[in-house]
Amino acid sequence: MDRERKAGHVRGPLHGIPVVIKDNIDTADRMATSAGSLALAENHAARDAFVAARLREAGAVILGKTNLSEWANFRSTHSSSGWSGRGGQAKNPYVLDRNPCGSSSGSGGAVSANLCAAAIGTETDGSIVCPSSANGIVGIKPTLGLVSRAGIIPIAHSQDTSGPMARTVRDAAIILNVLAGIDPRDPATSAGHSRGQLDYTRYLDPNGLRGARIGVARTKFFGYSDVTDKVINDAIEGMKAQGAVIVDPANIVTAGKFDDSEFDVLLYEFKADLNKYLASLGPKAPVRTLQDIIAFNDQHKDTSMPWFGQEIMIQAQAKGPLTEKKYLAGLAKDLQMSRVDGIDATMNKYKLDAIVAPTGSPAWVTDLVNGDHFSGASSTPAAVAGYPNINVPAGFSHNLPIGISFFGRAYSEPTLIKIAYAYEQATKHRRAPTFIPTLASE
Repeated sequence: MDRERKAGHVRGPLHGIPVVIKDNIDTADRMATSAGSLALAENHAARDAFVAARLREAGAVILGKTNLSEWANFRSTHSSSGWSGRGGQAKNPYVLDRNPCGSSSGSGGAVSANLCAAAIGTETDGSIVCPSSANGIVGIKPTLGLVSRAGIIPIAHSQDTSGPMARTVRDAAIILNVLAGIDPRDPATSAGHSRGQLDYTRYLDPNGLRGARIGVARTKFFGYSDVTDKVINDAIEGMKAQGAVIVDPANIVTAGKFDDSEFDVLLYEFKADLNKYLASLGPKAPVRTLQDIIAFNDQHKDTSMPWFGQEIMIQAQAKGPLTEKKYLAGLAKDLQMSRVDGIDATMNKYKLDAIVAPTGSPAWVTDLVNGDHFSGASSTPAAVAGYPNINVPAGFSHNLPIGISFFGRAYSEPTLIKIAYAYEQATKHRRAPTFIPTLASE
């Protein structure tokens, strides 16, 4: 790539830029695509995922795959984020015995630790924004359909997407330019066809907070962590100082009322979507169905399940087809409560440009025996709605990063990027990690 640039040939906006991608994204090369599982440790894709192909076309150098929470954290309710049978436990570069959150754990840690310029993560609910928050970086979870999911090991087509993780809003916007596009392999991308190909870097306005109406979603998203509340309240005051109009509170009245139905929908779609992906791998695939994966894990308990089980997979396997009334009713409820009666209703009521909330608490101590010590997050409304969400570093507590989330309507990435960039430039909270072994030895 360096020789090509010297010779006057530049492939695209990422020419020679080193990136890493999550190990649930297909690459047609020597790298396996495993979702962190031993069952797919030798799964070599015949074709690049859409996002991998776009990165290569833009000139990016894909350094490798990043470890993740196995099966994107859809295996057990007692899992440790960032652990997989294939990769072991990912670490948080700020304090090494702390958790990097997940499921895009390695992507978040790699960007934060300067192992690459940017990374690609995937999210069903929180899996881009949470590790971005915990690792002190920027993460953009796009509108569902803005970026193709073709060639990505799925959880659920109603919520899955991939997106950029980077150290700055500018870097993330540049990567999003490359990833976004129409793909016949993913029908959801056709919804954005009329919008054309945007240049998201056009919205990097340092004065973007001036006059912006920003609502604070307090109910359900504050109160679980005093240090988080303080950091985010300080961030809100900082936005006021930059000319933002703060509406506080601007609560999403449906928040927390569709968590159970969300999980049920994910169970249904995981079985259907994963079976479809596995079937596409052809006759040489090591496993062909979700039932095969469950059987594989049972046969290799010592290595596949040394710390936690696979009860979520067993629950998903028990589900029927996507024609069942319970699934259809649950999906309709989720979309109504997260979109029409949720984010859309809140933004209409208060005439908002964006909603803000804490992304999550500071990173907890990794605990393989008991699993995650997860105290709270704000990712669910945007995740279930399929709406965009951007995490930006907002401060620290005891050397642990805390992030703020900006989310809004479908395809509101330009507005959110404008606001997030202005906040980032006004505060510049991010600082590089120093790999402290534990807070006790700080």
